[in-house]
Amino acid sequence: MNLSVSNRFRRQTGISQRRSPLLPGLLALAAVSAAFPGAAAAQGKLDARYEASLAGIEVGKGAWVIEITEDQYAAAASGATSGVMQAFSSGHGSGEAQGRIVGGQFVPMNYMASTTSAKKTETIRITLGNGNVKDSSIEPEPPADPDRIPVTDAHRRGVLDPMTASFLRVSGTGDPMSPDSCRISTPIFDGRMRYDLRLDYKRTEMVKAEKGYQGPALVCGVYFTPVSGYIPDRAAIKYLTGLRTMEVWLAPIAGTRVLAPFRLKIPTPVGNAVLQATQFVTTATPPKSASRAQ
Repeated sequence: MNLSVSNRFRRQTGISQRRSPLLPGLLALAAVSAAFPGAAAAQGKLDARYEASLAGIEVGKGAWVIEITEDQYAAAASGATSGVMQAFSSGHGSGEAQGRIVGGQFVPMNYMASTTSAKKTETIRITLGNGNVKDSSIEPEPPADPDRIPVTDAHRRGVLDPMTASFLRVSGTGDPMSPDSCRISTPIFDGRMRYDLRLDYKRTEMVKAEKGYQGPALVCGVYFTPVSGYIPDRAAIKYLTGLRTMEVWLAPIAGTRVLAPFRLKIPTPVGNAVLQATQFVTTATPPKSASRAQ
């Protein structure tokens, strides 16, 4: 029965489990925010663990660590299939990003993502400067497809990589948990496709991890708009473009004005695909200037 559910999901949405395990795919779709100027430097760290499920059935587990200093940031995530999914389709993936913080904005520099299944390993690398893609590669290089909408040079400008785009820096000095924090749109280039993810505030809910954070989370609707690098007739593209019920829960990282995904829900024809934090430990760290003074 579990195998049938997964196969139906892949057939109806066009998403292939052989290309990448579900968890890294969900982490990529959690790229739902943009970098905004902040009023003051702040430092903190997130150490999170997630479980992925489909129709209530566990299919993956993963970890995500984000470190933010006065002038730099780094993030790394990893995930693998688990539970019943391992019986018929094993896979694992990892990703990382680094960049600078200039004028209160995240300025990405490097991004890498790698996924491995029983038949294939694929690695994507992106180098960025001042918000523009300087270089990108996919190994092994995918075959050309005449139906794919080309990614132009203009589409590679003014973008974020998926990892940097997956946490939100809130501008100003007001409450980062304000509903306005959800009302944004983000241009993203993932090495293959250029797309926009728009957020809109829905509600605020109280959440509690098994370890770590408990408190309010902003619940934001997520809306996907492909721009280039995709094949218009693909079922997965049509499904995600028309979906109006995706949601992400955003929780704060202590010591910063940054919000990160606590939970992600993507409805599918066979039930909800959910990425849920089981651990969400955030730690504020003193700025370098304070450490030197001591």
